[in-house]
Amino acid sequence: MHETYMAQAIAEARNGFRQTYTNPLVGAIIVKNNRVIARGAHLQYGHEHAEKNAILHCKVPEELANSTLYVTLEPCHHTGKQPPCTQAIVEAGIKKVVVGQLDPNPLVAGKGLAFLKSQGIEVIAGILEKEARVLNPHYNFYYEHQRPYVVLKQAVSLDGKIAVLGKRTALTDDETNRFVHDERDNYQAILVGADTVLIDNPRLLGMGTSLYPPVRVILDEAGRIFDKRELQIFTDGSAPIFIFSNRKISDLPSHVKVIDLPEFSIANILQALYEKKIQSVYVEGGAQVHDAFLESSLWDEMISYVTPKVIGGNGRAAISSSRQVDQTQDLAEFSVQTIGNNVRLSAKRRS
Repeated sequence: MHETYMAQAIAEARNGFRQTYTNPLVGAIIVKNNRVIARGAHLQYGHEHAEKNAILHCKVPEELANSTLYVTLEPCHHTGKQPPCTQAIVEAGIKKVVVGQLDPNPLVAGKGLAFLKSQGIEVIAGILEKEARVLNPHYNFYYEHQRPYVVLKQAVSLDGKIAVLGKRTALTDDETNRFVHDERDNYQAILVGADTVLIDNPRLLGMGTSLYPPVRVILDEAGRIFDKRELQIFTDGSAPIFIFSNRKISDLPSHVKVIDLPEFSIANILQALYEKKIQSVYVEGGAQVHDAFLESSLWDEMISYVTPKVIGGNGRAAISSSRQVDQTQDLAEFSVQTIGNNVRLSAKRRS
């Protein structure tokens, strides 16, 4: 019976998809006498959490007394943009709380359940935990590994090239382009190197389906892009931009922020993004940026969109640099998907 109601709470959580920003997707179901009396979810960043949302949606508030709350993630016990959910649960008279996943956020991390138990509320945890965790893979990774989840994405020709040397090269078809723009909205940052910006002049935006569009991150240690103020990243303020550069610069548009690092490295870049609460990064290249991530081992998944085109010659190899390598890397969870006239290949780095 617990699994049945938790499955409903998991389904409820998905109603907040792409709307909760750095907060997790959470769903809640309240049950009394084997009957669902209320449903709720965290529907938007800064708005009521799932538990409070469900309590507010109970049509007969008196029924909340001695009821059971099913919630996909441990209730919070701290004050943020909303008051503690634990207090709302106690005040509603709920007597049993069934939880899918404990919250890895150290602000919560067991404190919510401990408080509920101290108030005489029965607590059961770990119901459909695996399914509940699937709701928030990047949120979980961020708090469990203290860095953003990193995906390396590329579009490649059939012979493994990403571009004609020094020239903007369109490889994927319209359907795949739409798919990729939508996929971008699953992440909190899109990252590229200076060459990609200078050659392609991209806007680096998603499909616009997320309430909080991805931050655009550019690696440009020498600050070459600052001499090209006509680039779309400077003229389009649709989303914030972080430029990692050691060049001192002023008089930038308000949506652009320069981040200077004492040492320019992938580890330091990801640490800076971690401190800015960025939970996931979609790295779109180019070739040397991707290889720098490979060398650092600070990446988690690779996605390649393979197109029925051939470049050959001195075309830019997909992931390349002057780095010497002497072995291959085995990946896991390999999957294949056909999109339009292209093939999407994805795999994850082995732990």
